[in-house]
Formats: sequence, structure tokens, C-alpha cells
Amino acid sequence: TINEGVFYKILSKGGSNKYPSEQSVITVHYMGKLITGKVFDNSKERGVPEAFRLSEVIDGWRIALKMMCIGDIWEVIIAPEYGYGKRSNGNIPGGSVLIFQIELLNIC
Repeated sequence: TINEGVFYKILSKGGSNKYPSEQSVITVHYMGKLITGKVFDNSKERGVPEAFRLSEVIDGWRIALKMMCIGDIWEVIIAPEYGYGKRSNGNIPGGSVLIFQIELLNIC
């Protein structure tokens, strides 16, 4: 499925009908990799989920997460203009397509 440069595939559907808003703080487990398959971040490897204010994440995450319910697990492919654009971010080169597996654990 496509939405504004963000492609997603629902891997597992949660049982909730609660969706985050722009002001929500979301708790997720995620794994991020480049199109080459190189993993650049993995919260499950660290053993701790991450919490973010939805308004402060990259555009591709905001678009996808607003459509996700608690318990959903999605694979999300994000075009560079909805990720970090032309700028590099840590070990993510500028212009990168980003692939995430995201599990939405909680919404506050």
C-alpha cells in the first residue's frame, strides 16, 4: 500500500482501534535498515522499546504511525524525501531509502 512516498505492508494486526495523533507519545520496537540490507538501528537488540513524540519523528514515520493501531507490526519503506532527505544522519547516508519494521506498543 502506498501513501505519500511511504510504502507499507501490514505484517501483523493488533486488536486495538486506538490511533496516535500528532501530539501522541508513541512507544515502539523497531528495526531500521538500508535498501542494501545493512541494519542501522534495532531497539529489540538493545532490549528496550523507544518512546517518541509523533510530531518529532521523520515524516515517513508520522504518515505510517497515524494509520497504525496498538499491536500492529508493519514493514514501512520510506522514500528519501520522507526520511532524512539529502543529509546524512549517523551511519545513514544522505538520499537513502529507509526500511523499518515497526511494532506499535503504546500510545500516550
